[in-house]
Amino acid sequence: MSRSVALVTLGCARNEVDSEELAGRLLAEGWQLVDDPTGADAVLINTCGFIDAAKQESIDAVIAAAEQGSRVVAVGCLAERYGRELADVLTEADAVLSFDDYPQISERLNAVLAGEHLPSHEPKDRRTLLPISPVGRRIADHHVPGHSPAATTTRTDAGPRGWRPPILRHRLDDAPIAPVKLASGCDRRCAFCAIPSFRGAFVSRPVPEVLTEITWLADQGVQEVVLVSENSTSYGKDLGNPRLLEALLAELGRMQVVPRVRIAYLQPAEMRPTLVAAIAQTPTVLPYFDLSFQHASSSLLRRMRRFGGTDDFLELLTAIRTLRPDAGVRSNVIVGFPGETEADVDELCAFLDAAALDAIGVFAYSDEEGTEAAGFTDKVDSEVVQERAHRVQALADALMTERAGQRLGERLEVLVTDQEDSEQEDTDNWPVLVGRAGHQGPQDPATLLTLPAGARIPERGALIDAVVVAVDGLDLVAELVAGQLVASQLDS
Repeated sequence: MSRSVALVTLGCARNEVDSEELAGRLLAEGWQLVDDPTGADAVLINTCGFIDAAKQESIDAVIAAAEQGSRVVAVGCLAERYGRELADVLTEADAVLSFDDYPQISERLNAVLAGEHLPSHEPKDRRTLLPISPVGRRIADHHVPGHSPAATTTRTDAGPRGWRPPILRHRLDDAPIAPVKLASGCDRRCAFCAIPSFRGAFVSRPVPEVLTEITWLADQGVQEVVLVSENSTSYGKDLGNPRLLEALLAELGRMQVVPRVRIAYLQPAEMRPTLVAAIAQTPTVLPYFDLSFQHASSSLLRRMRRFGGTDDFLELLTAIRTLRPDAGVRSNVIVGFPGETEADVDELCAFLDAAALDAIGVFAYSDEEGTEAAGFTDKVDSEVVQERAHRVQALADALMTERAGQRLGERLEVLVTDQEDSEQEDTDNWPVLVGRAGHQGPQDPATLLTLPAGARIPERGALIDAVVVAVDGLDLVAELVAGQLVASQLDS
């Protein structure tokens, strides 16, 4: 008898990939996937354990699903990180499962629906599950989400977006942009970050596996693939080739399976000239650099167990823009890290002013359990942290707006991702389409495409040539290049 399950995904693009693995496994075992948790036999909440706000959102999602009367199972980062401790306090969850339960997720859900009590795992540092030497690692007795081999089930009628060997994944939407997991885990020891302890040591996926999944996504209509991991610049080091990312990008440029490839989560300290050139100059690879600077003060970065500083980062940006002046660059920064001084904040602000970044995320520091920084004694007062975060955020917003204005007149290729309601009484420029130019990642400010009267509305997933004509907050406003999508084309 078919049972229904709804998947709720919280957090980052890596979690999206994990949810689609879970969906593929469940669909292959005969489960019915439903979008609405209301009335589903089971609700699977893929939680996030990154920062306090994300943790609370995950807990709220579990409680909300339980109030609707379904059996609720928590998986994902928060569940992996806290295990039995989370199960003891979050009694609304019928089970809290580990990454190691993913291969048996259908069996686990069936047990929950049968009223069985599933004991939760005791959290462990997943970095200890693999050899210290990267080249000695291969996945063994524990599960790494997104690295699954072909399923053992004989079922093949999984639907148009469902699992087919060797892809163990079912798309949960028909968006034209899809993430692909390049690797999992991280070997860095940033003082503020707990992610490696529950995501594990760094493990790359083999190139053929990545290429096969991208080809499969292209067959599903995906126009842009985003390569994701905890640290994409380390790709290949455990496979014996620390420059394997360059080779993968070259192969994607040669194959041209999808029109656009974007790379996320680049570590500035590991950026090498060959990788900068590969991203900037390979066909189909977008000139987009998602660089995790975190700060600009070199002394504070050392306390974070990171490398670089203002001069190093500006030198890297110069190298990027020498090859591609139109390149997009985004980054995140942390404000209020223990020991941060007003001089450090001033240096950060000066760096942001000089860097001309397209997108900037600002995070107020807070302690994370199990991290080195949580034990530091020279904490910045919480009110000061918030004041600095607001100040840097205001500067970041102004600088992003200024950077957007520098793109006026620039010609862009825009991927149409959505359509938004118009509040204008004048419908001469209706509808307004939402899209992403090459320099804009899925979470960055967008490009709004205005269509002239009589234009044919392009489908979601269309690639449109447009010219930037205005700035709307942090978003760009662009008009179609003359001659595209006019009504007369409908007759051709």
